[in-house]
Amino acid sequence: MAEHILEMRKITKTFPGVKALSDVELSVFDGEIHGICGENGAGKSTLMKVLSGVYTYGTYEGDIVFDGEVQQFHSIPDSEEKGIVIIHQELALIPYLSVAENIFLGNERRGKNGMIDWNVTNHEAMKLLDRVGLKENPITPVNQLGVGKQQLIEIAKALSKDVRLLILDEPTAALNDDDSEHLLQLLRVLKEEQGITSIMISHKLNEIAEICDRTTIIRDGHTIETFEMTRDAGIQDRIIRGMVGRDLTNRYPSREHVIGEEVMRVEDWNVYHPTQPGRIVVENANFSVRKGEVVGIAGVMGAGRTELAMSLFGRSYGRDITGKVFMHGEEVHITDVSSAIKHGLAYATEDRKRYGLNLIDDVRRNISSAALFKLSKRGWVNGNKEIKVAEEYRGSMNIKTPTVMQTVGNLSGGNQQKVVLSKWIYSDAEVMILDEPTRGIDVGAKYEIYTIINRLVAAGKAVIIISSELPELLGTCDRIYTLAFGRVTGEVPVAEATQEKLMTLMTQEKEVRA
Repeated sequence: MAEHILEMRKITKTFPGVKALSDVELSVFDGEIHGICGENGAGKSTLMKVLSGVYTYGTYEGDIVFDGEVQQFHSIPDSEEKGIVIIHQELALIPYLSVAENIFLGNERRGKNGMIDWNVTNHEAMKLLDRVGLKENPITPVNQLGVGKQQLIEIAKALSKDVRLLILDEPTAALNDDDSEHLLQLLRVLKEEQGITSIMISHKLNEIAEICDRTTIIRDGHTIETFEMTRDAGIQDRIIRGMVGRDLTNRYPSREHVIGEEVMRVEDWNVYHPTQPGRIVVENANFSVRKGEVVGIAGVMGAGRTELAMSLFGRSYGRDITGKVFMHGEEVHITDVSSAIKHGLAYATEDRKRYGLNLIDDVRRNISSAALFKLSKRGWVNGNKEIKVAEEYRGSMNIKTPTVMQTVGNLSGGNQQKVVLSKWIYSDAEVMILDEPTRGIDVGAKYEIYTIINRLVAAGKAVIIISSELPELLGTCDRIYTLAFGRVTGEVPVAEATQEKLMTLMTQEKEVRA
């Protein structure tokens, strides 16, 4: 029987006003892939930050035992020296440095004179890239590579530090299906051929079920259970039950379908790349959405889904944009974000931390930010009314925060997403464009988001959902448009849609014009 490489005993971590972890227990066998599951805010990432030295020894209670010895990590280099390396959900690569420079940043390969030996650096980088299945030139700037390859570069960086325990926090959250499968296969290879132990935090329960040997459930800062993974159909239900404390008999709440008149129609929409003249990213797109309807947009990464949404929302992406937008049958001219909001459009971006929220400001101001005109008089915002509005949304949206004065950056991903939705609901938008609305949030928070979407359409709003998860589109939408190479390749009622049919339309080759 394999021995424990890691034991975390009675770990307790307290922040001002909240106990994030309470007597958490975690044991990991040498050479296994160990899953950690829990709702947003359950304490998963906090536990891994304790383990990796982000939260240093003395700031928590309990013991970390690695390789049979109690450890006292005062910094990240302390844990890395022992072979513990963490890859965070937000990749820590510097975009304008080369692949090799990123791999050895802080761990440079120096010659006898103390200067960096670039020949050695690039040669070793090539060997590490080969280990993770990449053929890229090591002098390539990282910003020229896709997110999937950047994730593999993070793993190559970890391998350069003689990693023994690799921690991955939501490693596939931003990846498409192919890149996700490649990463999971790499973890298997690292385990079987190199004996590397991995801890994987993920909300994608199908991936946890597929790759992990054992899984630990954390809920509200407590360890619920650790169990061996089986490949039977009920294992995901067991994980969900442990995470949310109840059975989730249907992951998509039912709703009454009452679809009314057309709200928005887009005709012959064309968008060109902002920095590459002549490159078209959205070509002759036509679609519509009606009152009380949820319309999905499906496409593989790079199909033009986000580009379409951002260009519609006040031309915030692209150049040489042409086409027509109709609201309630009348053509409107949307020239910027302010006019988009004025005409009843809202866009909840896929990158809520970068574009959707002001992370250093509080919940109150984030909720009011898109509709300050409703709170102001002669240029002055009524602060009391602003607080009252934020409190109303805190209650109605079930935003888990002790006060609306809480900094948004301190909330969990699911609660941040509820703040984003609150902001746009308060703007009285008629058409809500939700780009990856459940990315990086747990199954319980997803259910709440779906419930909010149902409330919106029941109130007569029109909702457009862009998602990489086909089951999500099939479970929430009335109709689904498919995009491939910037073109709308199909329109399918959900009653007639299957994943296979959608995937066929999503990968339809672009016609070659004579």
